[in-house]
Amino acid sequence: MPRVIITVPEKNAQPYRFGLDRKSIRIGRGSDNDIVIDSGSVSVQHAEMRRIEGGYELGDIGSTNGIKHHGERHDKIGLVSGMSLRLGEVSFDFTLTDEELGEIAREKPTDDIPTKKEVLTEEPAAEAPKRKQRPPSPAPSAKPVAETAGLSFGMIVLFLVLASVAFAVGLHIRHHKETKESLIKAIVNKGDRVERAAPSAETPVK
Repeated sequence: MPRVIITVPEKNAQPYRFGLDRKSIRIGRGSDNDIVIDSGSVSVQHAEMRRIEGGYELGDIGSTNGIKHHGERHDKIGLVSGMSLRLGEVSFDFTLTDEELGEIAREKPTDDIPTKKEVLTEEPAAEAPKRKQRPPSPAPSAKPVAETAGLSFGMIVLFLVLASVAFAVGLHIRHHKETKESLIKAIVNKGDRVERAAPSAETPVK
């Protein structure tokens, strides 16, 4: 059976038990209450504990000092096993056995249990802002590489030609300073002398 323990300051705690079938239990200083509390901080008609579907609730019925939970005053509060309240300066402790908790849990309407559909329709959490990605750089074309290679090869050939011309001009100038004649003319004259000096390929007949 549900248990209520009433503790008046400087007095022994007084436990009360009652069946789950009790729909209403009145609490106050007056003798006509179901639970009579001998304390000046409790009103004659102070509170009423009601049996509701799936548990109990405690409601204030016009008391002077009210119902307090963690120092805050409430007109009505749902009772949970192990909860401790105060009626004026009096402690009110409420407990249920495991069997009673199981029986009360079976009384709760199915509407209180979130359905799968309700869970799926919850708004999704805000997504973190995505970083703006840069578009991928296009792959370098092979054409500029080929053109660069061709240009380099042409420059090398041109450099070799110019170097050969500069070398020939240098030889011509040097030869002209030493002999006072053209290098080309000297090459031609040398060729003529070589040709005249060469022996005849024919052998005379004796």
